[in-house]
Amino acid sequence: MATDRVQHPRPAYPGRRRGAWMVLTASVLWGLSGTAAQVLFQDLHLAPGWLTAVRLLLAGAALTLLTLLREGRRGAAVWRHPRDRWRLMAFAAGGMLGVQYAYLAAIAAGNAATATLLQYLAPALLVGGRAVVRRRLPGRREGLAVMLATTGTALLVTGGHWARLALAPAALGWGLASAAALAFYTVYPQPLLQRYGPAATMGWGMLTGSGLLLVVHAPRPLWPHLPPAAWLLTAGVVVLGTLLPFYLYLASRVYLPATDTALLASAEPLAATGAAMAFLGVRLGPAGLAGAGAIIATVLLLAPAPARVAVDGPGTGSL
Repeated sequence: MATDRVQHPRPAYPGRRRGAWMVLTASVLWGLSGTAAQVLFQDLHLAPGWLTAVRLLLAGAALTLLTLLREGRRGAAVWRHPRDRWRLMAFAAGGMLGVQYAYLAAIAAGNAATATLLQYLAPALLVGGRAVVRRRLPGRREGLAVMLATTGTALLVTGGHWARLALAPAALGWGLASAAALAFYTVYPQPLLQRYGPAATMGWGMLTGSGLLLVVHAPRPLWPHLPPAAWLLTAGVVVLGTLLPFYLYLASRVYLPATDTALLASAEPLAATGAAMAFLGVRLGPAGLAGAGAIIATVLLLAPAPARVAVDGPGTGSL
């Protein structure tokens, strides 16, 4: 029945300063969660699949439960419409699970800074994809953004030495895969977001994505024996790196339009790069830093177009 679809009207935007701080805080937390994930992979030798499953399962369960408590039966309305149900499952597999697994695998193969920067090529991929579909060249600003993204990626992955890669091939491959998944994650669920709202769409997407991963390639064991520090970092990734920033990002939409949130969300790669350099000894070098700046400039140029749906970083480290 169409009556149980939740409509979310366009809000007014008072309190812009509060909204800006919400988005900036969320972006910094997403960036720091990538650094925490790198510690789990490099120092404690955990697998990206395990952290992906745990992160999506726990965060998705919490968000879905809160949605059901707040909206009741309407919180599960997406499952009562076959077309939307299949769209949600496709989003969960190709978007939510795809972007999370690829992003964490890129961190495990490289580092949090380059993984986050490569993921932020997604807006440029969207520009290129739209140009192909419409059979029309991008505009001047979009063309400049694509050039910056291409140049930035080349500088980042070569370190200015064009005869060799400064990144492991696996780190580059997973980073580009996470950018492609983030582009899909940004565009594909828009009808679901309009009908059911971000909380229900993302909560069910996380929960379904974790279920698909557990069915296809379940990490063994799901709850391993780990030192307390590992569980503390994992809890930080789930709560401080997923649930809290997601809530802040959604709440900021009351105070800010999507154009402003997309612009301010560019703080995530800055936070990830700064944290990796400060705490983990990651060094990009002059060419790598120039490449990072070019990729961030791409995000700023394309900010009027929605750069992400919600998250994680992954982030989406964005989620």
